[in-house]
Order: sequence, then structure tokens, then C-alpha cells
Amino acid sequence: MNRKSIILLMTGLLLAGIVLTVYQPVAAAEATPTPAVSKKALLVVSFGTSYADTRAKTIEATEKTLAAAFPDYDLKRAFTSQTIIDILKKRDGIEIDNAGQAIEKIYKDGYSEVLVQPLHVINGEEYHSLLVELNPYKEKFAKFSIGSPLLSSHEDYVAAIKALDKEMPARGEKEAVVFMGHGTHHPADAAYAAMNYVLQDEGYTDVFVGTVEGYPTLDTIIKSLEAAKIEKVTLMPFMIVAGDHAQNDMAGDEEGSWKVILKSKGYEVETVLKGLGEMKGIQKIYIEHAKAALEPAGEEEAAE
Repeated sequence: MNRKSIILLMTGLLLAGIVLTVYQPVAAAEATPTPAVSKKALLVVSFGTSYADTRAKTIEATEKTLAAAFPDYDLKRAFTSQTIIDILKKRDGIEIDNAGQAIEKIYKDGYSEVLVQPLHVINGEEYHSLLVELNPYKEKFAKFSIGSPLLSSHEDYVAAIKALDKEMPARGEKEAVVFMGHGTHHPADAAYAAMNYVLQDEGYTDVFVGTVEGYPTLDTIIKSLEAAKIEKVTLMPFMIVAGDHAQNDMAGDEEGSWKVILKSKGYEVETVLKGLGEMKGIQKIYIEHAKAALEPAGEEEAAE
């Protein structure tokens, strides 16, 4: 091979190498990188209870139902009662986070989306305190949503009554069901009186809701029982768990319990220790509230 041919061959090889070198980075640049997986957390917040049996039937059952409705979310739990948290840790060795601890752990664990669903019954002090506690974290996540308590609209009252209807015993003439709610000094205490009104409006004239620490009181309910000439009463808790209030203040045998008071006034009394959290219809309302929290603001109005 002469000198000229060798030069031409080397020039061709050099050009081919340049083309190959330029081409490869372009191909790599066009490749689409694999996106990072978004971590989502479902934080279910309740007041809590130190009663293990009702906790399993109510809080844990509702948590599992919510988790099944949102399979892409990792289930997390928090209680708002520090007293109950302390009791469980000291007595049973069970450690449960309060809301602040839970949301901080979720943040540090790298979650980008958080859905918080409280298991509160009314929009009262516990719920508003929760909103204040979680507010500093709203801007720390790509998406941060909080569902509303059980009774947050007229539709909720009606849905709750339908859920209760499936759980209440059949009632004959002169028989009634009385639910015990917690009650509160917060203005949201009016929700219990509203529940009574909606029950009457929906045709449940033999069903009443009273409270331990608010209004309507048991004395108020007794006036209604007397006016309706009721002789037999079934007591049921209008609380997520059938805990201390239900087992002692409602169904207890000590002086001052609703059962004892009603019996002293001549009523035949039965008790049903079944918290709202056990009821499928109530669990469904919480699911709907969680779903609504994920919808963009104004989306419902635009769809109407």
C-alpha cells in the first residue's frame, strides 16, 4: 500500500471515530430517565382509647377499611389524647404517636403526599387543635390533604342516621333508642341537638341523642321520653369507641350512670356496647370524606 492510500485510510478511520463519538452521547441524551416513586401516607387520627377490645373493633377496623380504600397509601396512626398514649405505653408497652410526632416522622421518611383522615365525630376542639398542629407541615409536602369529621354537612347527618338504622334493635310501641354522645364546651356541641332534630325530621321519633358533657343532657332526653310515653329504652354510644364513657357513664351499675338513672325512673333498660367505628355505614362516610379531601378545590362546583 502506497503512502497516499495509507493517509486516506487513516483519515477515514478518524472520521468514523468522530462520528461514532458524537452519535453516542446524543443517543444517551434522548433516553428517558426512570422517575422516582412518589411515597404516599394515609394518617388516621383518633382520640384513642385504652380499652383494647373496642380499639380493635372500632379504631383499628376503621383504619383497615380506610387503608383498603386507598391501597397506594401507607397506613399511619396517631391519637390526640396524650393521656391515653401515656397509659398505653406504661400499662401495655404500646407506643402510639400523637399527631405532631406522626407527621414529623412521615416528613423525615421522605413521603411526598399525605392524606389525613380524623375519626372525630364533630368539628370541635379536638379537630381544630389538630388543624393548628398540622398547619406548619402543609407546605412541606407536594400534596397535603385533610378530611373532615363525621358530621360536617346535612348529608352527613342523613347518612349517619341510615348507618345507625342498620344497627339499632327493632322497636315496638313505647320503646326507644337513646344514644350517648360525648358533648363539648365548644360551639360545635350544637351538632348533637342538630342530630336530634334531623332524626325527628327523618321520621325517627323514637330515637334520641343526648350527651355526657354537653347538650342535650339526659334530663332533656327524659322529657322527650315522657312526652312520647316510652317505657323501654335501649342505650347505645354515639362515640367512635365504646370506651370509658360507654361502659361506665352509660352502661355502668354505679349511681349516676344513665342505665341506673333511667331504671330509677321506672324504665326498662337494655344496653348495646357498640361504638360507631364498628359500623360499616359510618366507616363509609369517613372514606367519602377522605376522597373529597383529595379533590382539587372547586372541582365539584365545576362539575355541577
